[in-house]
Amino acid sequence: MGRERQQRQAVLSCLLLLVAYFVVPVQPDPNGARLAFRIVATVLMVVIVVLLVTGQVRRQLAADQTAARQLAADRTAAAKQLAADRTDGPQDDGQPADGQQADEEQLSSLIHLAVALVAGLLAFALADYVIALSAPGQFVNLRTRIDALYFALATLTTIGYGDVHANGQFARVAVCLQMVFSIGVIATGISLVVKQLIRPPRRRRRG
Repeated sequence: MGRERQQRQAVLSCLLLLVAYFVVPVQPDPNGARLAFRIVATVLMVVIVVLLVTGQVRRQLAADQTAARQLAADRTAAAKQLAADRTDGPQDDGQPADGQQADEEQLSSLIHLAVALVAGLLAFALADYVIALSAPGQFVNLRTRIDALYFALATLTTIGYGDVHANGQFARVAVCLQMVFSIGVIATGISLVVKQLIRPPRRRRRG
């Protein structure tokens, strides 16, 4: 799959996640059973997304270590090839197939990680919104989905303007979990994405 196609699919996936965040029904329900079901479903969704994001971050960390070892091996091979070229003349041209495959796998893993990070952010934003709707007073000034997304982003970036904040004990516990996850997992994932984006492309061997 080409780089451009993977990037388009990643952007489309993020847009679909954003649309789902705004359309999924979470309004208060006078029926206690349905309300409890929605709360349980929201908690399960957050847990599943957390597990998926954590797993993707771990896979990306492993892939990053593999890429570092591959880069070291490529540099060693390039040095040997350069020495051989000086002795016998050029014998190889182009990047090896295994190097190209490693680059493609690294890109695919990176795109999956980026989509997973967006899903994690939206899942916590939706959870905050559900708490605010189900238990008024748990959050201050959190009334809409935009407010919830704004608060989730503020929590992730540790900006903390204070205009929207947790007020009740249950909300504060939920936000504490969100902060731990954001710092320990999402921040690590974002750093991996940025690191890969600024990493120079693998050099091709010159003939």
